[in-house]
Amino acid sequence: MLFLLSPAKKLDYDSPLAADYEFEQPLFVAQATELIEVLKTKSEQEIADLMKLSDSLASLNVERYQAWEPSFDQSNSRQAILAFNGDVYEGLEASTLNQKQLAWTNQHVVILSGLYGVLRPLDLMRPYRLEMGTRLATERGKNLYEFWDGQIADYLNQRLAEQKNPLIINLASEEYFKAVKKDVLTYPVVQCVFKEERDGVYKIISFSAKRARGLMCRYAIENGIDDLEGLKQFNLEGYSYDEASSSEDSLVFLRPDQRKK
Repeated sequence: MLFLLSPAKKLDYDSPLAADYEFEQPLFVAQATELIEVLKTKSEQEIADLMKLSDSLASLNVERYQAWEPSFDQSNSRQAILAFNGDVYEGLEASTLNQKQLAWTNQHVVILSGLYGVLRPLDLMRPYRLEMGTRLATERGKNLYEFWDGQIADYLNQRLAEQKNPLIINLASEEYFKAVKKDVLTYPVVQCVFKEERDGVYKIISFSAKRARGLMCRYAIENGIDDLEGLKQFNLEGYSYDEASSSEDSLVFLRPDQRKK
């Protein structure tokens, strides 16, 4: 079973790490280099327009692209799961996992990335900003979906062929999961949906749902879960599995209105 996560815009390369964690080299370095070479040709204004960034963020990322090289060590990079720092990763709290749990995570979690294609949790990653939905034209196509084409799905097929229970648990956003070509992927996918009650109706609340994806991943890591029945027991922060609204390819988790607390 593989858990798919989206990356985060927010990065943390400054907080001291609790231990000297193991690391690996990213897999799609040649492809990332190809994308960086295109990005290096863009001005700050072009990056700001392309990615809808403020002038300061555009300037920061132009600096990152210019400094980026296809070499990764602990002086210029950080393990992906420890570098990302958005809502999902605040729910996951990877920095509090022990070495054994991180090893399990590396075997069962894959992070999708606009620049790196896929990142294993312990892959070293230089800081970057390149969302999968960015319309960056390259020789391979007019956007990143065309650039990556079937490569991500091919990689997932290879990984799933090694798994005892070859199944994808999708905790990634639609923007990122769209990069996994469905006609190339040969294994089943189960979505996890998190809803909260609002005035008598259960709705997806964006911030809460993102955090819940991280919580679900954390729950699987802590409990070594490798089957759907184990996932259905997820009960962190008030969520519980709702069989009535779930299906074969969608697990739905509900919780009460948190504003009433």
